[in-house]
Amino acid sequence: MHTEGHILVVAICGSLRSDGHTRQALEIALQGAQEVGAEIQLIDLNEYALPFCEGKDDDAPPSAGVQRLRADVRRAQGILIGTPEYHGSFSGVLKNALDLLGFDEFEGKMIGLLGISGGRMGAVDALNSLRTIGRALHAWVIPQQATIPEAAHAFDEHGRLRNKALEQRVLEVGRQVARFAYLHSSEKAREFLRLWEESPANPGGGEHVEE
Repeated sequence: MHTEGHILVVAICGSLRSDGHTRQALEIALQGAQEVGAEIQLIDLNEYALPFCEGKDDDAPPSAGVQRLRADVRRAQGILIGTPEYHGSFSGVLKNALDLLGFDEFEGKMIGLLGISGGRMGAVDALNSLRTIGRALHAWVIPQQATIPEAAHAFDEHGRLRNKALEQRVLEVGRQVARFAYLHSSEKAREFLRLWEESPANPGGGEHVEE
């Protein structure tokens, strides 16, 4: 099945290991996105030389790497985020990259989540935290997600998942991000997103109303 139009799905790898399992999982998910007609790009944070986000409120221009990362993510209609789980959360390198990004890159975009764990429990806690960040940035985090437990034994020598049902789940995350991104690129969806994004940042706020 191939969608019409041009949809770009990027995958942000939350591990700096070039041969790591997070990258392998994202490559499988990107394959799923490509199957339904999306253009794809893997974002390897090693290539951006990102500074540590200090939260300074000054007029200094962002580094070339930050500008490039922002431009690459901003071009995409769908975003896959993959992370290893460290101490019950997602990786520090991914947190730093997300802190250097913002609404301009994520608002109104489709997001799919993948988590890698060395233990049996999977990376659910890490993905729950990422889901919260997606909501905070007014992105649409799809319900489907995939977590890969005991990752050291999960992949074969070709980077494929030994558990074919799990591999299909990872592929489906990529497919759904691409499909929903395509739907949201339609004229009616763009109008809906425009109205939604222009709504008050805190609809429950405002003046106090006496009951």
